[in-house]
Order: sequence, then C-alpha cells, then structure tokens
Amino acid sequence: MMRITTLNSFQTSVDNLQKRQQDLSDAQNRLTSGKRVQVASDDPVAAAQAERALAAMRKSESDQRALDVSQNVMTQTEAALGNAGDLMQQARSLVVNAGNGSYSDSDRAALAQQLQALRDQMLTVANSTDGAGTYLFGGQGSNVAPFVDGAGGVGYVGTAGNNSVPSTQSLPTSTDGKSIWLQAPNPVSGQPALSAFDVLDKAITALKTPGQSSSQIQQSVTTALNGIDAVAGNLLAARSAAGAVLNRMDTMTNQISANKLAAQTAQSNATDLDMVQAISDFQNQQTGYDAALKTYGSLQKLSLFQYISV
Repeated sequence: MMRITTLNSFQTSVDNLQKRQQDLSDAQNRLTSGKRVQVASDDPVAAAQAERALAAMRKSESDQRALDVSQNVMTQTEAALGNAGDLMQQARSLVVNAGNGSYSDSDRAALAQQLQALRDQMLTVANSTDGAGTYLFGGQGSNVAPFVDGAGGVGYVGTAGNNSVPSTQSLPTSTDGKSIWLQAPNPVSGQPALSAFDVLDKAITALKTPGQSSSQIQQSVTTALNGIDAVAGNLLAARSAAGAVLNRMDTMTNQISANKLAAQTAQSNATDLDMVQAISDFQNQQTGYDAALKTYGSLQKLSLFQYISV
C-alpha cells in the first residue's frame, strides 16, 4: 500500500512539474513574441477578431496600391494638360502679334513657323505616356499612340472612354483624349466641335498666306483667337476635372489610412499582451515551477526502506 502511495505521489509530482514547466515556457514565449494569442486555441474569439482585422488590413493595402497606380496616372495627366494650356497661351500670343499692322508677310510667315513648333509640341503632349507604356489620353487603351498626324490633320485612333483599376471606387488609369483634344465646344452656335490641331493648322495656313489685306488679316486673327480660346478653355476644364479627381484621391488616401489603423488597432487589442500583467504571470509561473521542482526533489529522496525504518 505504501509503495502504491509513493508511486502515485511521485507520478503526480512529475505531472505537476511538467505542467508547470510548459506553463512557464508558454509565458516566456508570450513575453518574447509580445502576443497573448499565438494560436487560435489560446482564445478562439480573439483569434477570429484578429483574423477579421487582418483581412481588413489586406483590403486597405490593396485599395492603396490601386489608388497609387491611378494617382500616378492622373498626376501626369494633370501636368500634361497644364503643359498643353501653356502651349496654347504661347500660340495665342503669337497670333495676337500677327495682327500687328506693321508686320510683313515674311514676319507672319516666321510666326507661322513658331506656331508649327508649338503645334508639334502639342501633339507630343497629347501622346504622352505614364512611363510604363500606357498612353494618358488613349481612352480605353491602345498599344499605339492615340493621335496620328495625317494629310487631313490629326486623327484619334484610340477608343473613347477611360480605363480604371479594380476598386470600390472609380480610379481612372487613362483619359478620353478625343473629347479633350478634338471636341472643344465651338463658340459659334451650331458649328462642329473644334480640334486643337485644326485650330492651329488653320492659323498657320492663314499666317503663311501672302498678299492679304488688313481686314483679311484681322479676320484670320480673330477667327484663330476664338478657336484658341475655345480649345484652351476645354483643356482647362479637363485639367480642373483631373485636379478634382486628385483631390478626391487625397481624401481616399486619408480614409484608407484611417481604416488600416483601425484594423491594426483591432488586431492589437485582440492579440497583444498587457506587458505588466504578462510579467506578473511569468513571475507567478516561475514561482510555481520552483515549488514543483522542490516537491519533485523531495519525493526523489523517499524510498521503501526509509518508510520501513520509520
């Protein structure tokens, strides 16, 4: 009977020591990792909360990547439209100068050459890319430049509309160039929309034409200025629209950051340690383990002969 009792006491001591050792190891691991919940079985409810928070963080990161792509394109689009507006203002100044009554045919022809250079720059701007091969004004996409210069003037070979990246909100990655560059509202009611390139081409042709009377020159200048102003206004409206999209993206960036922070906080609240409590728990586990170790050591000294001698 004594042998059985001693054996039971010894086994109980060993089991208690092993449990204390495991509890101490777990407490130490929690301190090292800084996490209260390391596996789902530690706290199933908190683990589920942490998993939902992690999914929310991943969605925020995905939304931010999509936003970054669109923001890069729209930033370049807004800058390109700004450059185009500057070119049109330079063209306007040249046309105004062409109305100077003291200018000769050769003077106006020289101005026409400068207008031609500006027109060529405009075409380059209209065919701008984002640096990765995507045309900013290519509409719904094309692997070739959307604006082609031909015998009849500049034509659009892109597809009307725009592309966007997958997101909960519309995030454009291209712009409908046809409506911006070739369809400016005509100030003359009922007349066809104006192409930026046609307006400049007609102005260039008029300035190159020799032997015009003063009234003909003034008429050509007035017509050119009206067209340039209409085109410039259309470019400005498109630039303002791009700026509005960028402003909306700034708001979206702030919201995504707030959502991600909220998810990180939720995950932290669900799984992170209270370090003060964790240190206290570790110390308690250390004390318990030491006590179990002493008990185990005491039982090892017992034997049947010691009990018989007593």
